[in-house]
Amino acid sequence: MVKRKRTQKQVSSKKKQPQRWHATPLKGSFMAFSILGFFVTAYLVYPMSQSYGVAFMIVFIAMFIASLISMTKAPLLE
Repeated sequence: MVKRKRTQKQVSSKKKQPQRWHATPLKGSFMAFSILGFFVTAYLVYPMSQSYGVAFMIVFIAMFIASLISMTKAPLLE
């Protein structure tokens, strides 16, 4: 029976540089969905329940802002 030696991996002491942030391209339907969702929430959900209405509107505003950032910062795909 042959005994194998366990090898230990060397841990490097170098710190990894953080990678630069890159925006990903989003589809145009994402922006359309955020606008439509905001208006549906404002006219149908908000009058029935203000807390849910505000929460959903914040989500759809965040989606809209993400789509604007994606339009301006994402690399062009050809």
